[in-house]
Parts: sequence; C-alpha cells; structure tokens
Amino acid sequence: MRTRVAVVGGGESCEHEVSIASAAAIAAALDRDRYDVVALTIDPEGVWRDSAARALGLARAVAVICTCDVVIPAIHGPRGEDGTVAALCDLAHRPYVGSGLTAGAVAMDKWLTKLVANAAGIATAPAELLDRGNAATYRWTRPVVVKPVAAGSSHGVALVDDPAGLQGALAAAFALDDQVLVENLVEGREIDVAVLGRPDGGRLIAPMLEIVVPGIFGLDTKYNGKADFRVPAALDDVDRKGLEEAAVVVFDALGCAGVARVDFFLTEDGPILNEVNTMPGFTEHSQVPRMFAAAGMPYADLLSLLVQDALVAQS
Repeated sequence: MRTRVAVVGGGESCEHEVSIASAAAIAAALDRDRYDVVALTIDPEGVWRDSAARALGLARAVAVICTCDVVIPAIHGPRGEDGTVAALCDLAHRPYVGSGLTAGAVAMDKWLTKLVANAAGIATAPAELLDRGNAATYRWTRPVVVKPVAAGSSHGVALVDDPAGLQGALAAAFALDDQVLVENLVEGREIDVAVLGRPDGGRLIAPMLEIVVPGIFGLDTKYNGKADFRVPAALDDVDRKGLEEAAVVVFDALGCAGVARVDFFLTEDGPILNEVNTMPGFTEHSQVPRMFAAAGMPYADLLSLLVQDALVAQS
C-alpha cells in the first residue's frame, strides 16, 4: 500500500512564491509507486485550498491531513516554518517532516537563535535588537547589516555602510516585522551546512556549500542568478570539522529534526553563525538538495528518506 503524503505549500509570508515552488517540486519528485501525494496550498490570505484551488477552510484542511500518513510542511517563513504548521500536525496527531513547534519558533527568531547559539558556545555576530519604540535612539558607528528578526529569503535585509542609508534600511525591515536586528558586518566566507537528523540520533552532514557574491547575499543576488554556489566548498580538514561540529551543536541546541540548513561566516577566528533555516528552500536546485546530491543522494531519495524518518520518529 502506498504511503499517503500531504504536501503543504504557500503561506501568508513574503516567501509565499518560494514555498509554492518548493511544494510543487516536492510533490512532483515523490515516487508515485510508493507515495500517494495530496497537495494542499495556503493562499496569501491564509485560506487553505486543495489541488484544484478550491477553498477548504481550516477545518476541512485538517480533515484532509488526517487522511494522510505523513505531512511535508513546505512552507517558508512566519505562519509556517515558525512551528505553526508543525503544531497543527501535532494537534491532528499526524507525523510530519521537519522540526517541531519549539525549534521552528526559536530558529525563525534570529535574536533568540543568537541567544541559544551563544549559550551553546557558538559565536554569532554582535547585534542590537530594535523595535519601533527604540529604533530612533540607534546611532550608526560602523558598517552593519539590517534585517527583520523573523523573515526569510533575505527579504528586508540591507547592508548599511554609511549613516545616510540607515533610515531607509530600518523602514524596509520594519515593513516586515516589529523587531529588527542591526548586526555588525562580518567579513568571511559564506558557508552553508546541511544537517539531517536521523531517528536513531545520528547526524548526516552533506558536502558544504559556499556562496560567492559581490557584497552581501541579499534578496536580489539570491534570485537574479548572480550568486555562485560552490559545492563542495573548498575547505581544509580543520575548517570542515569546525563547521560540522558547530552546525550539529546548533541543530541539537535548537532541537531541530529532519533537515536544517545552518549558515555560517567562516572567518580567521573560526565559524560565526549567521542563521538557521528549519525549512529551507527545497526545489531540486535549492541549496540543501544540491548539497545532498553532491554526496550521491538524488533529490527523490532525499525526500523519501525524510518521509520515512518522520514516520519512524513520530510513530
């Protein structure tokens, strides 16, 4: 008998279209000899829809989920990746791929992620947390990166290398979130580490990926084709081991499950954590599938492993 899999995409965040692409790619790649795929979409207004785009409403969507053996919540950003869909699956008693409520919520919050990482001994960029009440008191003194606390796909992220650009960067970030991070600019190589947690406690680390771009890896460079993704990244044994160990420490400290992408700056002083994505972009050409493909694990096999692990872990 085939395993019935609900693939949920879309969502209400600024990453809606990216999530649609991830969900469509996942649904298309799942082996139809093994899996019966049920596609569900959350539209930008929060309405759940079936594969024919018919409105279901939340209650009927949950009823559909309850007919499935496992759920793949392919939703990036708030009201999805932040643990909300995982919590819904928990309440429906349905196994799901990926991290649970707590890990999703904390990893989505870049400030809380820093606190957890620092407590676990992993370095992060020095930063200040601003809200609408105290932002006017911040004074620029050095190049910084401004970013919303809880948004993804580099939306609202800007490099501010002179004081004239600060107010515009803050306004763009506050348009997406009520809290904003102002981080000291870190000079280093951008290295992504994919960690896959197995039900037996094992951790698979894919060959790492280096992002080479002019300036910072912002929204434009992420999607305009100018970013150079190099996998496997050219790393010596010391740097590779340091990144692997740091990524696993962060993965475990946050309580992640399934696969997560842990992003670092590799500096002369070692790895500095940038952020953690508990549901990273997941088309065949996205960073995490590229990394596992470099290890000899094709996209469809990676998806099947995640589904089977979720069934075992949550049985």
